[in-house]
This record gives sequence, structure tokens and C-alpha cells, in this order.
Amino acid sequence: MSGTFVVLNQLGHYWGKSGAWVSGSQANLVACWKYRDEAVNTLFELGSKDTELRGEVLEAEAESGQPKNLVVSEHPVPVDTRENSGEPYGSPETPSAEPN
Repeated sequence: MSGTFVVLNQLGHYWGKSGAWVSGSQANLVACWKYRDEAVNTLFELGSKDTELRGEVLEAEAESGQPKNLVVSEHPVPVDTRENSGEPYGSPETPSAEPN
């Protein structure tokens, strides 16, 4: 059995293979990296898009290329209503109701 690296945010969500945060209840949806520096690079990229992100890279046990024994977050996973907008969840940039 070998280890793998995952990205975890401040709410206990894991970065998913789909490019969105997941709870960790289904390990096959969680993105994982063989090398720590690859996971750190991903966390850095995510943090540059979302300044509210507080994340960390964790080493998890892996079996057959999937992380195992992940702690499932008690917080609900945010739902992205902006399809392909490129904005991170909780972005402070919202259109103004009043024209300038």
C-alpha cells in the first residue's frame, strides 16, 4: 500500500477530479497526486483564484490508485450556479444592480 496526496480546504472538502470541491464520501471523485509538489502547485493555483481559500495538502493512504480512509466533511459542498464562469465559489465580484 502506498500513499497519495490530496488537497483539503478549510471546510474539510477535497478538490475533485471534476474541478470542484467534493465531500470525500466517494473516494473515486477526489483528485489525488503521486507527488506532493504537484498537489502543492494545484493548491497554489486554486488559492490564486480564490483568496478566501485556506487549504492544505495531506498525505492519504491509497489502494488501487484511490485515496482511502478520508474524513467526510460535515459541511455541505457549495453549489456552483455560475456555469463555466471561471469565478471561484464565494467570489466577491457580483454585478452591481445600479448602473454607474
